[in-house]
Amino acid sequence: MARSVRQSALRTLTLGLAAAAGLSLGPKPASAEQFINVVTGGTSGVYYPLGVALTKLYVDAIPGVRTSVQATKASAENLNLLQRGRAEMAFTLGDALADAWNGNEEAGFPQKLDKLRGVAAIYSNYVHFVARADSGIKSLSDLKGKRVSVGAPKSGTELNARALLTANGIKYSDFSKVEYLPYAESAQLIQNNQIDATLLSSGLGVAAIRELAASTPVVIVPITKEQIAKIGQAVYQPGVIPAGTYGGQTADVPTVAIGNYLVTHDGVPEDVVYRMTKSMYENLDALAAAHSAAKAIVREKALAGMPLPVHPGAQKYYKEVGVAK
Repeated sequence: MARSVRQSALRTLTLGLAAAAGLSLGPKPASAEQFINVVTGGTSGVYYPLGVALTKLYVDAIPGVRTSVQATKASAENLNLLQRGRAEMAFTLGDALADAWNGNEEAGFPQKLDKLRGVAAIYSNYVHFVARADSGIKSLSDLKGKRVSVGAPKSGTELNARALLTANGIKYSDFSKVEYLPYAESAQLIQNNQIDATLLSSGLGVAAIRELAASTPVVIVPITKEQIAKIGQAVYQPGVIPAGTYGGQTADVPTVAIGNYLVTHDGVPEDVVYRMTKSMYENLDALAAAHSAAKAIVREKALAGMPLPVHPGAQKYYKEVGVAK
């Protein structure tokens, strides 16, 4: 009995000391730390440097946040990663986003990616139809019988290339050689005369083309309004690559423009998405410093063409600033 009393007293004393020290003898609560993985594209494109810039803004805007930037094959891969909860923010092209939300199997989405939520329309991508100057390629029809890279498989670039070429009666089997490679690798093959041309979908001033044009005579081949109209999708609009964007480009070049979007998923807390959205629009100069394509980001156009529901956190910010009712 005396031993039992002593044990009871000892336990009471231990619990009292723990309480006084602010400790808990039970399981520790789960950490409230927020992790944000931003999925982008190839390191030589536009998505990646903008993704790096965004994570720096998030660190300042969200207490205790940890961030990472992941280079990927871009749009389709990014959206699938979001659906599986393996990323919190993603860059994507508008056509890929619409395909993911609708569950377009041919575009790489056998099921509707129903967890996706929109954050912002940002800048437009432009299809860069780049060919060696000595290839004789001056139009889309000249690609037949040539060696061509169409972008990484199921990437936004490859989806854009497939849509444009198919609408204009050109099949991959028409090429003497087809490569499925990202920006930098495609540019390297052109430089080495291993392919004749590539179609890259990117913001203006993509590093891979700037570097290629500095070392190898290339031409930016025009894509006409008539060729764009044949695609028959509103997301594809006429655009222009301004003269001087790349070395040796002395005139404006007409091409296809496709909107880019930032997207998250429904499992990311409302307050986190609110802070991510707000920090971006309050620091657009930092994004523009990371890549000139960000100069085209306009808050008033944040919801333009959004093909899926907007995340409540982003919607909260847009209501605050009068962009959304």
